[in-house]
Amino acid sequence: MLTSSPVIAFSVTRNPDAALAFYRDVLGLTLTEDSPYALVFDANGTMLRVQKVGEYTPHPFTQVGWRVSDIAATAAALASRGVALERYPFLDQDGVGVWASPDGVAKVAWFKDPDGNLISLTEWAE
Repeated sequence: MLTSSPVIAFSVTRNPDAALAFYRDVLGLTLTEDSPYALVFDANGTMLRVQKVGEYTPHPFTQVGWRVSDIAATAAALASRGVALERYPFLDQDGVGVWASPDGVAKVAWFKDPDGNLISLTEWAE
């Protein structure tokens, strides 16, 4: 039923000015709309709606993520823009903060936006 319909991704912000600067200037997404309800970005053809809310407690799990072709290069580029990868004591992460799945299929890294929303990067083995 929905196989031919585009997906819309959602996140939230309590601080639209900080979210705008982060998603546009740090992550490099194009802002397509700034309404009283949401900041809307083009994420490579997927609409990302960062909803403007009053109260919000960030979830402890990934809110939104990107599939990348080179996680090390992407992590380095984010670090150069002031983004720190998250570290988890229960995961075996490399020196940069990238975790490799035990089966070798994926490498994953996490970071947070200004509201504390957890964002992931994933590189899948070819």
